[in-house]
Amino acid sequence: KADNNKDVILIYDESGVFEDVELIQAAFDDMKIEKESSESALKDRVSKEEVKAGFVVHSLTDYEYIVYNKSMTDSIDIQFNQVLIALNQMVYCSTHNLDYEEIITAFNPQINNETVVLGKDMGNNYILIIVIFMIIIFYGVMVATSVTQEKSNRTIEVLVTSADTKTLFFGKVLAGTIAALCQAGILMLAVVGAYKFNQSAWGGMLDMLLDIPANVLVTYALFGLGGVLFYTFIYGAFGALVSKTEDINKSVGSIQLVIMIVYFITLFMLMDIDGIAMKVLSYLPFSSYSAMFARVAMGNVAVWEVVVSFIILVASIIGVGMIGSSIYRMGTLRYGNPIKITTAIKSLRKQKNK
Repeated sequence: KADNNKDVILIYDESGVFEDVELIQAAFDDMKIEKESSESALKDRVSKEEVKAGFVVHSLTDYEYIVYNKSMTDSIDIQFNQVLIALNQMVYCSTHNLDYEEIITAFNPQINNETVVLGKDMGNNYILIIVIFMIIIFYGVMVATSVTQEKSNRTIEVLVTSADTKTLFFGKVLAGTIAALCQAGILMLAVVGAYKFNQSAWGGMLDMLLDIPANVLVTYALFGLGGVLFYTFIYGAFGALVSKTEDINKSVGSIQLVIMIVYFITLFMLMDIDGIAMKVLSYLPFSSYSAMFARVAMGNVAVWEVVVSFIILVASIIGVGMIGSSIYRMGTLRYGNPIKITTAIKSLRKQKNK
């Protein structure tokens, strides 16, 4: 290290290309460039880790990069390539009596551009899908954990004597959903408020993220809420299938796998937002919360398609809510090993047929 705590880069120039190191120092302003007297001395200092790295320059187009341990993010040799490219250009211009500065300016003009989106901007809207995805994963597990904890500490035995299990289940899921949306909403408002307060410092670079059409926001609110409710009911039901909190991840793993698959398929299909696959996903309740929103935000969707998809989603929420409450009632007083979802459904069918 040098006295100013900057990493040191050594140069051994056997070709005499660099009369001084000012050109290299300009490219490596966060490091200190020093000349070395011989190749062996350079390698010796690098091997002892006294310096960051070194270059043995054979000619304008030939050099060796000497480093002790090369990390994956090491780009020092790439920077040095740019230095030699610039030096070759300077030498060429000097040899042919050309003005180097004039040529560089001509070949690297300053380009001013502005993007005007007349339709829909994919990048500005996709971040909202990520927000819903995170809410479902994070708060869904919290609801499942809450249900399991009641069984683990036997609180449920007291609750079922004074309240209907269906009421308990719906209340728990709805309370978890409201808490999730309130906390996420407060966080988003804080982020937007902080940006607005410091908008001048940011130079308005995030303004496009706040310029989202009203129809996109309404669709996001409806399908986002629907998606959170749909999966939270499922998380709650799966939480009732286990008696110990340490078994939750095993129980809800299949749900999280489905959510991840939906997320990545939606991400992949953004390149064909109006394709058949995306249209199918926008009607399925486990994927419509993201697929239909993506189509509204980035593609072409008729109003009737949005209405039909939302009706299917609402009906599915009611359906999984009823099934989830039945599983919750059945699993509340069952302790021991985790109950498989297939076993739980078979038990419900037997009870229904009696």
